[in-house]
Amino acid sequence: MFLDQVLKKKVSLKSAKDSNLKSLLKSISWRIVGTLDTMVISYIITGQLVMAVSIGSVEVVTKILLYYVHERVWENVSKEKSKEAHEKFA
Repeated sequence: MFLDQVLKKKVSLKSAKDSNLKSLLKSISWRIVGTLDTMVISYIITGQLVMAVSIGSVEVVTKILLYYVHERVWENVSKEKSKEAHEKFA
């Protein structure tokens, strides 16, 4: 219970903004997990290891880029909402 409160306090004190580098690293780590999942599913469906690895190889590159763009768009949406709220109350 005490540890939970300490962790909540530390998390709430941190800035809610992710840096570009953190977004990129999150993208890469998530894609590793996602690509392994894709390869396993592809192998189960096709029964061919080479095909599963091929599908995973193409998918990993495109999804890293898409996720990074997605993160940056949402970061900008957050900025706009914050700016609108600030202007509304100013």
